[in-house]
Order: sequence, then C-alpha cells, then structure tokens
Amino acid sequence: MYRLTRRYSANRPVELHTKNHCFWPRLGKCFGAAAVVTLALSASGPAAAQWLNRPTSGIPRTADGKPNLNAPTPRTADGKPDLSGMWGWEDNRPCPADGCPDQRIGQEFINIGWSLKGGLPYQPWAAELVKKRSADNSKDDPQSHCLPRGALRILTDGLLKKIIQAPGLLVILTERNATYRQIFTDGRPLPADANPSWNGYSSGKWEGDTLVVETIGFRDDMWLDASGSPLTSAAKVTERFRRPRFGRLEIEITVDDPKAYTKPWTITLNQPLVADTELLDYICLENERDAAHFVGH
Repeated sequence: MYRLTRRYSANRPVELHTKNHCFWPRLGKCFGAAAVVTLALSASGPAAAQWLNRPTSGIPRTADGKPNLNAPTPRTADGKPDLSGMWGWEDNRPCPADGCPDQRIGQEFINIGWSLKGGLPYQPWAAELVKKRSADNSKDDPQSHCLPRGALRILTDGLLKKIIQAPGLLVILTERNATYRQIFTDGRPLPADANPSWNGYSSGKWEGDTLVVETIGFRDDMWLDASGSPLTSAAKVTERFRRPRFGRLEIEITVDDPKAYTKPWTITLNQPLVADTELLDYICLENERDAAHFVGH
C-alpha cells in the first residue's frame, strides 16, 4: 500500500512514499518488505498543499522560533487544562540490530504491559491465547486486516492523533483510517446496556487538573497490542489525562477486565506534542495486498 508518511528529524518531518510499509513490526521484523523512496520537499509542491510543514498558529515559541514545549499548560475559558493539540507517541523502543524501521513505534505498540514487573496478569486462557497469537505472527490482529484498533490502541499507535477539546466533549482524531473517538464531558452516565463497539462508550469528568475518563461497552474480541493481549466485553477502562506542561501529555490507563486478567493493572503513557504539521490520512485498505501473504498456523 502506498501512502505519504513522515520520518521525524530534529528539525522537521521528512515525507516518504512507501509500499508495504512496516506498519506491523513484530520484535523488530515486518510482515512485508518496504520499498522506500525519499520525496524531496518543495514549498510549492504537493506536501506544502497538504500542510505537512505549516507552522502551528497560536502556540508559544522560543527565541529561535521553535515550539516552546516547556511553556505552561494552556487552559480553557473555565480554567481547565486544554488537552487540544497534535500528539505523537513515546520513542522508547530501541532499534533492532539490523537498524530501525522507517515507521518508529513505542514499546506499548508491541506489548502494552512491557513496563509492568512480571508482565500483564493474564488469566490462564488469556496467557495461552497470547502465546498462540504470537506463534501465528499476529496474523489475526484486527489491524492487520484493516479493521479498527480500538480506543486504547489509538493512543499507542505509531501514527499521529489530534485532540479537540470543546465544552461537553473531547474528540480524538487519528490518521489511521481517518477515524475518531468521542469522550463526553457533559455529565452523562455510562450506558446501562451498551451495544459492543470498537471504541466503547466514554464519559469523563474533571478532578482538579486531571480529566478522568471511564469507558465500557467493548467488543469481546479486542487486541490491546501487537502481541495479542486481549480486552473483553467485561472490561472497564479508566484513563487519567494530564497536561503538566505545554508539550507533554500524560495518560494513566487502568484496565479492569476480570474475564481476561486476574487483577486490574495500570500503565502510564508519556506523549509529546507534535507541532508545525497536520494529520495525514492513512487508509489501510487502499491498495492493500498484504493479507494474502500472512504466514501463521
């Protein structure tokens, strides 16, 4: 599949055209081979028309014109932290011996519980399922078949997301399949009998400077990472969003899913602001030719 994507450098993103791009890395490997051609940037070319290098307006900057990521937390008219902005993912995964893939990912993309001592507390059936999914090269991962990734994997994806905060509602837009997630902050209760969905149903409230979001109503066949850690319809997820400074978003995630795990578990994501660019659609099914070549039992 061909798309225009970004490789981030210290100064600006560099755009690339790729085929069978490494969007499903597995322990440093990819399901498909990548053919990468560097695209020279031109202020008058298509990249400029797509706003991939347009300065973000209204943000604090240092004397040299760069975004001031250490500036104070922005706030809305009612004094709450404003979580709005374009957000990336923590670059915390070392490169394999044969070099980094073009599409960098965080540890949580592969194993959402990598930071937990002893790993995720799987129920016995879930531990066996993860082993089987790994042995199958994750060929049944919904994202490998261009299906939605779900609310939590939007946060750990190796693609950009944009948060838009408005009175009563917070929306997360993601480049992957040009999809969205809604978090209602208008005081509504969670639904009593939710129809299972990919993103679930989210309701949030402010506790001081922290937005606390509860989500229920997931499908019973969700994957939380490329290793195949499950999420079931019994799950309740609590997220705590904080913006301690302008350029940093902290998201504490607690998963309480007694069907798949022996106890609730909590991780924290630390995500950087990405300025001076815009979202770029990645439509998985566009010229998709990988699925027919997946290898697994």
